[in-house]
Amino acid sequence: MRIQQLEYLEMIAKTGSINEAAKKLFLTQPSLSNAIKELENEMGVQLLLRSKMGVTLTNDGREFLIYARQILDQVYLLEERYQQQSVRKQAFSVSAQHYAFVVHAFVELIRGVTTAEYQFTLRETETENILDDLTSFKSEIGVLYINDFNRQVMTKLFKEKDLVFTPLFVAQPHVFVGRQNPLTQKKIVQLEDLQEYPYLSYEQGDSNSFYFAEEILSTLEHKKSIKVSDRATIFNLMVGLDGYTISSGIISSELNDDKIVAIPLAVEDSLTLGWIKQKQLELSPIAQEYLQILQAHIRKYGFEVIGE
Repeated sequence: MRIQQLEYLEMIAKTGSINEAAKKLFLTQPSLSNAIKELENEMGVQLLLRSKMGVTLTNDGREFLIYARQILDQVYLLEERYQQQSVRKQAFSVSAQHYAFVVHAFVELIRGVTTAEYQFTLRETETENILDDLTSFKSEIGVLYINDFNRQVMTKLFKEKDLVFTPLFVAQPHVFVGRQNPLTQKKIVQLEDLQEYPYLSYEQGDSNSFYFAEEILSTLEHKKSIKVSDRATIFNLMVGLDGYTISSGIISSELNDDKIVAIPLAVEDSLTLGWIKQKQLELSPIAQEYLQILQAHIRKYGFEVIGE
């Protein structure tokens, strides 16, 4: 087994294509394929599933890559320490439901980066995509919520996908509205107060399960309902149409220009927001730093971080 082969496998997993990986590695496709086949034969395990649509890691391949990346990280640290060569780009990816505090912490993380090169990715995406991103190693960390309604289903999925959920904080449901919305005159909003306002929610793609909804009370019917795919649009509709959505109560005025207001919603429910990762994966230093920034941001808004 050669370090080079591990780098090849990492690039294939990243691109999902042997052809694309070969281009980025400046290799011919047959040379790259042969290198991986040699690695599979030596290890006695099939790492890739090959099809006309591309390649994907097998279950053994995903586990193998976890250990391979730990080896590669140590190799790059040695090279940085002893060879005055170019340092490996800092890389970090997080997939999350649509939360401003996730974005704010991501911004602070990047502001603190001192290396000349980095490659960071923030995916605000559908709930099922978050789980898929973690299992395919597209992201190191995922951020989402569970509550009494979806807990059993989500916990089962975490177990099936070999993911671990770590709670960050518990939030009471709040209604998010534009600052000019008449509901801002209320200190607490009742469900009946919302009936005449457009209900805004995030679409969940083909797997539009109630259990994957980012908003609690997802089974309730609404007279007016609008689904959107991104956070900027949902905020624009709050302002432009007096729409509302239901979330954690954390709003980043730095990112949202003070146009959105959070009002407590009078329901017997709560959201446990937390982060997930692959069970076998040891978090990278940059991922650990991101979690520290995330926790600091949560405390800044008056929430108690679980476990402290």
